[in-house]
Amino acid sequence: MEQSLAGAIRSRERSLTEIAAHLIEGGGKRVRPVVTLLAFLAFGGTRTKDIVDIATAIELIHTATLLHDDIIDGAETRRGKESAFKKFGLKSTLVAGDFLFIRAFEFAGKFDETVVQWTADACALLTEGEMLQGFFNRNRTVTLDDYIEIVTRKTASLFQTGAKVGAYLAGASSSLVEETERYGLNMGIAFQMIDDILDVVGHIDLLGKPTGMDLRDGNPSLPIILGIQNRQVAVCDAFEQACPTETQINGALDAIKSGPAIPEAKSLSKHYAEEALKAIKRLPASRYRNGLKTLVQMIIDRDF
Repeated sequence: MEQSLAGAIRSRERSLTEIAAHLIEGGGKRVRPVVTLLAFLAFGGTRTKDIVDIATAIELIHTATLLHDDIIDGAETRRGKESAFKKFGLKSTLVAGDFLFIRAFEFAGKFDETVVQWTADACALLTEGEMLQGFFNRNRTVTLDDYIEIVTRKTASLFQTGAKVGAYLAGASSSLVEETERYGLNMGIAFQMIDDILDVVGHIDLLGKPTGMDLRDGNPSLPIILGIQNRQVAVCDAFEQACPTETQINGALDAIKSGPAIPEAKSLSKHYAEEALKAIKRLPASRYRNGLKTLVQMIIDRDF
């Protein structure tokens, strides 16, 4: 898949390849492709090229959204180094994101109507999730239900799609495709919850960016929403400010850490992780099913 990615980002326009490579070759956990590949193998899939193509498409879509997210957020760092937006500028980064979306559908578009539709639906959900998150930017009326809806669309949709396409292409029954899809959905939600927690309590060397970015950007992350619900004044004030000061951000982070928000957020993430694990109990026993289980545990335990 890594070889496939390297080939996919080649362009006659050198700058497009350079921008795409800046992010793709800069690391990343590749969790979405791993879910896709493991789901395929768990059902005895053998057409390796097919699943590698889908896994590549999903990672290209994910990378495209990261390029666009950094533009939206004005992010200066990504994966421990200068963001593409900061290094190459808005216009070039925007076009590079579009380029990756097009490349993704070169890979996904060769399959049957079901796979193409599922992939297109995931992309539509991503854009809807971004718009919904924007609506609740610095908006303290945001609720936990709103957050779950945002995360379901913006983050979990690619996990969900990769898992069910993997099962589908391997020939799983419709009921097992649905169970595998449920795994991807719940795992994706848990994944984003842990990301949000790490933005408060993580280490900068492991995160590749400073903590408190959600407060700086006004993004309604899980700990922030829980802090607002717990009526923590420092959190409410920092979240609503158009340009919160470092003092306000640090005060809000301290309030979140000292209050119940982090334990509550961890409990919620474990709930969704457990739902993911329940969903794959019907999968045939194999090291690939074990891999799907282990992946959930790795996500939940990472970097605390």
